Amino acid sequence: MTAPVFPYTPALRAGDWLVISGQLGMKDGALVGVDLASQTQQAMANLKNLVESNGARMDQVAKCMVFLTDMNNLGRYREARNHFFASVTPPAAPAVTLVEVSKLYGPDFM
Repeated sequence: MTAPVFPYTPALRAGDWLVISGQLGMKDGALVGVDLASQTQQAMANLKNLVESNGARMDQVAKCMVFLTDMNNLGRYREARNHFFASVTPPAAPAVTLVEVSKLYGPDFM
């Protein structure tokens, strides 16, 4: 289990499963940028860190749930996601569910 960060636990084991809480484009408690590519890349880096620090590999990620605040950013999200998952060893391609939501954690989160 990854140490809890109030108000939630970033990741925990449930039997053979590793369950990871939602990841944002944040590093050291700050938003990395106000563009989708930067936020997606950082969220994916956060995901990778949690996966690997819990003894798993990115090619074992079976499912991602993605929330975008504007479906017009779908192409930019896919480009950043595909670049990231092609860069892991071995390349990975998890199943993805993507939904548009009205807002996320703060006004600049995409």
